[in-house]
Amino acid sequence: MREAVREREFREFAEARQASLRRSAYLLCGDWHQAQDLTQTTLMKLYAAWGRVRRDGNVEAYARTILTRTFIDQYRKALWREEPVEDVPDLPSAEADVPEMRLVMRSALMELPPRYRAVLVLRYWEDWTVEQTAEALRVTPGTVKSQSARGLARLRRIVEDLSTETSGR
Repeated sequence: MREAVREREFREFAEARQASLRRSAYLLCGDWHQAQDLTQTTLMKLYAAWGRVRRDGNVEAYARTILTRTFIDQYRKALWREEPVEDVPDLPSAEADVPEMRLVMRSALMELPPRYRAVLVLRYWEDWTVEQTAEALRVTPGTVKSQSARGLARLRRIVEDLSTETSGR
């Protein structure tokens, strides 16, 4: 009986939060297919710890922490498998259905290192506090603050460069 209740609670949480987790994963990795994989991996890891996490209370924060750590771990592993390519793909077209600024921001976010990207997504997209972000990333609050400031400064420069390129066409 307890197992059935546990299964139902997890299923309800997963169905309610899957889309939100996938959007956050997309902001981290920039690819919908990889975002779906990250979301599924997050939900599998969450399910494995569901009894403990449910008792502790903040399931949403735990899920976001798993998502972010999984992304960073996969990025680290991917660095060892990356192979250089001769031709770099073009940036997304400004003629797409999505407003141009959204494309510019997404492209700019993808140019940031994973740590800056993770800090900015958690702090400003997920609206987490400095302390929550620090705990999720296993760093100090000071590191979150400095990476937020550096990440935002770098993001601004990238957006300016991308906007200049776009307006110069």
